[in-house]
Amino acid sequence: MRHKRSIPNRGFRIADQIQRDLSELIRELKDPRIGMVTLQAVEVSPDYAHAKVFFSVLVGDVAECEAALNEAAGFLRNGLFKRLQIHTVPTLHFQFDRTTERAAELSALIQQANSTRAKED
Repeated sequence: MRHKRSIPNRGFRIADQIQRDLSELIRELKDPRIGMVTLQAVEVSPDYAHAKVFFSVLVGDVAECEAALNEAAGFLRNGLFKRLQIHTVPTLHFQFDRTTERAAELSALIQQANSTRAKED
């Protein structure tokens, strides 16, 4: 029995390419609800049917931005279809990534603790 050879890291390469192409496509969107968006990561399902796109927003309302991106998902997917050399372009699901928000909060807490300790010394 012959096994189909899979290409190592193909999912990661495709996710990376989707992230790069989406960044360019999102900049072309004219929706005012989409502020300064940074794509943090893309996770593609093993069957390439779905992709979770994690983003952060520097300027703008998170909920409105997430709604606008998900409304534009079909348009963005079409743009990817023209750019990517793969048979199946995944359905896009945009999700706000709280990682940078949490990191900033943690950093502020550490800074606060350090300044309190410095005053006590």
